[in-house]
Amino acid sequence: MVMDNKTFGLYFARFRPRILIDVSRIDMTTTVLGFKISMPIMIAPTAMQKMAHPEGEYATARASSAAGTIMTLSSWATSSVEEVASTGPGIRFFQLYVYKDRNVVAQLVRRAERAGFKAIALTVDTPRLGRREADIKNRFTLPSFLTLKNFEGLNLGKMNKADDSGLASYVASQIDRTLSWKDVKWLQTITTMPILVKGVLTAEDTRLAIQNGAAGIIVSNHGARQLDYVPATITALEEVVKAAQGRVPVFLDGGVRRGTDAFKALALGASGVFIGRPVVFALAAEGEAGVRKVLQMLRDEFELTMALSGCTSLKEITRRHIITEADMHRPVSRL
Repeated sequence: MVMDNKTFGLYFARFRPRILIDVSRIDMTTTVLGFKISMPIMIAPTAMQKMAHPEGEYATARASSAAGTIMTLSSWATSSVEEVASTGPGIRFFQLYVYKDRNVVAQLVRRAERAGFKAIALTVDTPRLGRREADIKNRFTLPSFLTLKNFEGLNLGKMNKADDSGLASYVASQIDRTLSWKDVKWLQTITTMPILVKGVLTAEDTRLAIQNGAAGIIVSNHGARQLDYVPATITALEEVVKAAQGRVPVFLDGGVRRGTDAFKALALGASGVFIGRPVVFALAAEGEAGVRKVLQMLRDEFELTMALSGCTSLKEITRRHIITEADMHRPVSRL
């Protein structure tokens, strides 16, 4: 199976902290696609959040706004773009799956734009759903009291029960397997929102994304649930960053469990990280208060890591602050 993203903190890097630096003031603010946020830790799209807590995406939206960071709403949310917008101000991105019926896609993108969403995170690694054995075993489907609210009224808001996974059957029937780079161009003709390409793991696809007008790259392996033997996101990150050559920002999605993980990603060139499972777990435990708490915990850990590494602002976090497994295998020059 794919290397579990939970090995992120153990597997990859060691710190090279700098000392005797005045760290009495730490600035964690940053700008993402022109929007200022309080820290480079944002919320990834996770589907069907009302399965975790009755307030679902409402709670997550309020918590992310209170934390001064970005929430990404899933296409498969159990709250609609309009409902999430109604929770109040906040910077929000919209994650998009491309359906076979492009009229549905165009309508949804325009609704997100009208609702004040600021960018599209186009998921590109799911022309077919990976073999999720737990879903098959449990015959997973959306509970009857919930719907995919963005598709309510389009006869696409419910999942039928299946002999294996209801989600897999839904994806097979609705998601467009012909999706290609030309569709990134097509999306640019129907929206003014910048498009982030989510699901990139290689230098080759990074260059193609930039050539086709992507405003940014999200390094993601879909929570390690799509294809076995792909690298952990932190392992793929530096290859993507080098290929981007600073032309667009690169973000990391997946595997972040501590503030130290976020620091490693920034040291390897990421402009920020997106967290998924920690938010859902916190939502299930304590609703909005839980999501607020997990964001505060990650913020505090990240700030402490910066201070103990001798960094007072994000621009001071560099590749020289970490040593990776690959570095350990390189010959050391003799003085």
